[in-house]
Amino acid sequence: MKTALILNGPNLNLLGTREPQVYGSQTLADVEALCERACQTHGFTLDFRQSNHEGTLVDWLHEAGRLHAQGKLAGVILNAGAYTHTSVALHDAIKGTGITLIELHISNVHAREAFRHHSYISPAAKAVMAGFGVNGYALAVAALAGMQ
Repeated sequence: MKTALILNGPNLNLLGTREPQVYGSQTLADVEALCERACQTHGFTLDFRQSNHEGTLVDWLHEAGRLHAQGKLAGVILNAGAYTHTSVALHDAIKGTGITLIELHISNVHAREAFRHHSYISPAAKAVMAGFGVNGYALAVAALAGMQ
C-alpha cells in the first residue's frame, strides 16, 4: 500500500482559532481525521505532519523523494502556508526529488492580499487546489489517487 504524505506548514497548527472566517472552525486534528478517511477510501496509508519550520519541511520533502524512488509513495499534498509565497527552498526540494505533489490552500489565495497571488510552489507542483476549505484535503487525496 502506498503512502499519501500530507505536509502542513506554518500556523496550520492554529486551525480552528486563527481567522475562522477565512480558514473555518475545524482544527488540524479534524483535518487529519478527514484525511485518514479519504486515504482509507482510496487505499493509501496516511502520513500527516505539520511544522512551522521551513527546513523541517525541506527535510520531509527529501524523505518523500527517497520513498518515491522506492515506489512506496503515492505523492505529497503540501499546504505550505505562507512559505508558498516566499520559499525557493521548498520549490527546489520538490523539483529535486521528482515527487508528485499537489499544492493545497484552504482559502482562495487569489481572492486575498496581492502578496498571496504568487507561489514558488506552483511551478514545481503537478496540480494546485485552492478555496475548497478543509474539504480540499479530501479532494486532493482523491486527485492523487487519480494520478496513480
